[in-house]
Amino acid sequence: MTLAPTNTAAFRLGACAYSPWILAALVLLVAPHFFYPLFLAKILCFALVASAFNLLLGSCGLLSFGHSAYYGAAAYVAAYAAKGWGLPFEVSIILGALAAALIGFGFGYLSIRRQGLQFAMITLALAQMIYFLALQLPFTHAEDGLTGVPRGKALGLFALDDITTLYYAVAVIFLLGLFCVHRITHSTFGQILRSIRDNEPRAISLGFDANRFKLLAFTLSATLAGVAGATKAITFKLATLTDVHWSTSGSIILMTLLGGLGTLWGPVVGALIVVTLEDYLADSGLPIEAVIGAIFILCILLFRHGVVGQLQALLSHRSSRNA
Repeated sequence: MTLAPTNTAAFRLGACAYSPWILAALVLLVAPHFFYPLFLAKILCFALVASAFNLLLGSCGLLSFGHSAYYGAAAYVAAYAAKGWGLPFEVSIILGALAAALIGFGFGYLSIRRQGLQFAMITLALAQMIYFLALQLPFTHAEDGLTGVPRGKALGLFALDDITTLYYAVAVIFLLGLFCVHRITHSTFGQILRSIRDNEPRAISLGFDANRFKLLAFTLSATLAGVAGATKAITFKLATLTDVHWSTSGSIILMTLLGGLGTLWGPVVGALIVVTLEDYLADSGLPIEAVIGAIFILCILLFRHGVVGQLQALLSHRSSRNA
C-alpha cells in the first residue's frame, strides 16, 4: 500500500531535479531561431569556461587569476591541430583540452600550496608566462594569431561551416561540460572539496590529503576551460593573444561573481549578461569596461550573492516562511 506514494514522490523529485536541464535544452534548441547563432556560440563558450572557474573557486575556494592560460593555450593547440595538421573537429578539441590539462596540472602543482592573495598572484604570474610564449613561439604568429582555422565536420557527417549546425555542436559540448561540473560538485569528491574550502585543517585531521584533492580540482577546472577555449577557436576560426591575456581571466571572474558564485547556472547567466553587454555596447561609442564595471558594482549592491544566488536565497527564504 505504501509503494505507490513512495514511487510517486521519487518520480516527482527526479522530475524536479532534471527539469532545469530539460528547460535549458529546449531554450538552446529554439534560440538560433531568434538570435544569431555565432553570438549564442560565443556566450556558450564563455559560460563553459566561467563554469569551469566556478568549479575551482565555488567548490574549492581557490581564486585563480590564470584561467585565460588554459582557455587560450587550448585555443592555440586546437587551432593548430585543425589548420596545421588537418585533424578532425573532435580530435582538435580533445588535444586542446589535454594541453590545458597538462598546463593546469603543472601550474596547480606549483601554486596549490599557497592560499589567498599569494595563490592568486602565482596563478597570474604563470598565466603571463603562457602569454609570453604565445607572443614568441613561431606557430602562434604573435600579434597576427592563428586565423583561417578550418571547422571541418562534426562526427565526420555534419559540415560545421553551416553556422546553425555549428551552434548545435557547441550547444552539445556546453551541455556535456556543464553536466560534468554538476556531477563533480554533487559527488563525494565535491563534498570533500567543500569541506576543504570551509575548514582545511579539519579536513586534513580527518585523513584527507587536501593538496591532492585541490590539485585534482585545479586540473579538472583547467581541462574544462580548455574545452571551452578549443571550441571557441574552431567556432570563430582563430586563436589570438586576447585569449591568453590577463583581461580574459578578469572577464571570467566577473561572469562568475555576477551570475552567482557556487551556483550551477550563475556563471551561465553571468556570461550571458557580460557577452551581451560587450556586443551591444561595441558600436555605442561608450567605454565598455567602465559601463560593465558600473553595472557590476550595481549588481553587487543589489545582488550580494550574484543574480542567480540572490534569486535562490529569495526562493529559499519564501519557502521557509511558508513552511
